Order: sequence, then C-alpha cells, then structure tokens
Amino acid sequence: MSDPSTASIVSTPSVQPTDPVAPAAGQGNEKPRGLLGDAWRDLRRKPLFWISATFIVVFLLMATFPGLFAPGGDPETGALSRSLVKPSGAHWFGYDLQGRDVYARVIYGARASIIVAVLSVVGTLLVGGAVGVIAGYRGGWVDGLLSRIGDVFFGVPFVLGAIVILTTFNGSGTNNGKAEIMGLVIASLIVLSWPVVMRLMRSSVLATREADYIVAARALGAGTGRIILKHLLPNCLAPLLVYGTIMVGSFIGAEATLSFLGVGLKSPVVSWGIMISEGKDFIRVAPGLVFFPAAFLVTAVLSFVMLGEAVREALDPKLR
Repeated sequence: MSDPSTASIVSTPSVQPTDPVAPAAGQGNEKPRGLLGDAWRDLRRKPLFWISATFIVVFLLMATFPGLFAPGGDPETGALSRSLVKPSGAHWFGYDLQGRDVYARVIYGARASIIVAVLSVVGTLLVGGAVGVIAGYRGGWVDGLLSRIGDVFFGVPFVLGAIVILTTFNGSGTNNGKAEIMGLVIASLIVLSWPVVMRLMRSSVLATREADYIVAARALGAGTGRIILKHLLPNCLAPLLVYGTIMVGSFIGAEATLSFLGVGLKSPVVSWGIMISEGKDFIRVAPGLVFFPAAFLVTAVLSFVMLGEAVREALDPKLR
C-alpha cells in the first residue's frame, strides 16, 4: 500500500511561479524606438501638427498643380472692361486694375513664393551645414577662420543686404527673365542666411565629436568622411530639421517683403508680394486686392512656423 502523503504529493499539479518582471504577451517583440520614432509618436498626438501639416500639403499642391484649384483661370491675361470688378459668385475674388482674375493670381502666386522659399532653405542648409561641419570637426585655425567669415555675413542687416544685392543685379535697366530673377532672389537669401545654420551645425558637431562612439570609430581606423556621414550627421540633423521648417515660412515672408519693395520678384512673375504691392494703391476702392493675397501669405507663413514649433517640441525631450 502506498503512503497517503506520497500519493497526495504526486497528485498535486505543479504550479509555475509568475515572474513579475516578465513582459506580457505580445509586448516582448516590440522594437525599441529611436529619436525619430519617439518624435513621430509625439507628433501624431498634437492637433497643431495635423492642422499645420494639412495647410502645408494644400499649399504644396497649389504650387505644384495650380490648375486643380483654378481650372481655366488665367493669371496673366486680363480685359480692361473688367477692371476692379468686385467679387461675385462666378469670380470669388473679383478682378484687379488690369482686369485679371484675382483668385487665379492668388492660386498661381503660391508657386513662385513657395519655390523661392524651399530652394533658398535647401541651399542655406547645404552651405551653412557644410561649413558648420568643417568648422566644428576640424577646429583650430580652420574653425576660427570660418567663424569670422560667418560673423561678417551675420553682421549685415538682412533686408538692407538683400536690397543692395538685388538692386545691383536686378535693378532698373536689367533685362532678366523669370528664372534669372528667381535665381537672384534665392542667391541673396542664401548669402545672408547661411551663417545662422553654420552656427547651429558647428555647435552640434562640437558637442558630438568627442562622444564615445566617435572616439571608438576613430580608433578603429574610420576615415573622416565615414565619421561625418555615418556618425556625426545623423546625430546633428535634429536642430537643422527644426530650423529649416521654420525658415521656409520666414523666407516666404522675406520674398513677399522684397517683392513688395520692388527689388525682389517682378512682373510678369506672379507672387503674393507682387500682388500686395500692386493692390496697395487701391485698398480703399478694392480692399480684396490686398486682403486675399495677404491672407494666403499669412496662413502659409504661420503653417510652416507652427509645424516647426511642433517638430521642435517633439525632438526636444525637455519639452515633452
């Protein structure tokens, strides 16, 4: 006969202890997120991000495919018989002094303003970023020389410098075409803005170049190009991403300011700044000539600035 105590022990089912540290089912396979992953998760929860991104997408589509928003509209051809005709159901924004459809001009004006702003930002980031990487990584006399050159350009007042450059190369008596005029405006914005980007990139490189993974890569024999492209740039691009987004809005406003002053884009180019400049003399008779392009201009600038602020808060752990 078997021992009852032994039988009770044998018949008792074994129970596995529960590890409180063990991950729950379905959570053990979740991959760790990096900086951009955490930023994207934070951005998706911000209504400000979605609102600004929606407006930016609309403006980009407007600049790329203006015919979708103004089918059949002609921004350049007008008839004097329709001069200063007020808005109506058929023509929402009315007509300007030369009988041109204001709505079509506002839609087509987004192309020049956004192209100038985006290309200027790309050029500024490339020039300023390259100079900042060289100055921060090399250090010594190279850093001192490049920093002093940047200080010279940084000390030039932005509007005054742009007026001098554009008046010299795009003043009265010049026969520049549309492409040449836009190229001069883009070049002037790049020349006067790259020192700010250079300072941002330089400070980021100085804070990163002595990190352990940079020292280890250098000890393993990695070349300068590989260290910069594979290790420095991916960890220094966050400030440039934020500043570049805000700078698009700033450059849209800068282009409109220069065009309003008569030294930026000029007719037959269609832009919001040119429309505001042409309509300012008729603001009492036809306020829509100034109001409609100004409303689109302000909305575009605010959209890019708000997107930049949302990205800055998402990329900065201290602001979450």
